[in-house]
Amino acid sequence: MKQMWKDTLILFVITLVAGLALGAVYLVTKDPIAVQQEKKKANAYRTVFSDAASFEDEENFDAQEARAVLDQADNADYSEEEITMIASALDESGELLGYVVTVTTHAGYGGDITFSMGIRLDGTINGVSITDISETAGLGMRAPDVLAPQFEGKATDSRFTVTKMGATYPSEIDAISGATITSNALTDGVNAGVIYCQYRMAQNGVISDSAKGGVLYE
Repeated sequence: MKQMWKDTLILFVITLVAGLALGAVYLVTKDPIAVQQEKKKANAYRTVFSDAASFEDEENFDAQEARAVLDQADNADYSEEEITMIASALDESGELLGYVVTVTTHAGYGGDITFSMGIRLDGTINGVSITDISETAGLGMRAPDVLAPQFEGKATDSRFTVTKMGATYPSEIDAISGATITSNALTDGVNAGVIYCQYRMAQNGVISDSAKGGVLYE
């Protein structure tokens, strides 16, 4: 009995020390990690909207509202996509140029893929910048170089689809050979970002019904 209590005490002490050590590591690394994440986000914003002078994250962004918008989208299932932020892209005089939407898709082959996308007021995609990805090396990890550039400059009046046969329409995205799951995940994520951005543009009265792209958002 005495030995059992001794072993229990030793285990408790080890657990306590380990917990305190982990807590200390968290406190030490929390701020540097936050700084690096903020730098990564700022760099993504500049990448997808290089002509913007500043960006303003929406203070009252409502993730549940964004979820509801995606759930109401017609002809597509966006249950694996999540909108995590929307920011205004402003010129030097503070005029609105468009929006930057940050999206996480949980449908990647290797896990979550997070990216930011810029959309101008006319509905044109200004760029897509992947900030977090852990797909297969040599396949899905090529997404930032192969997939993301394909969206730049494209209109958002129809849903983007993935093709393995070579894109013949503006709305088609050439899949990465051997990485169809990654290709579909990013494309669905972009579609989700477009839907939410169109909703916000219409809500804010900064985009006409004809430019809204009713195929995606009704």
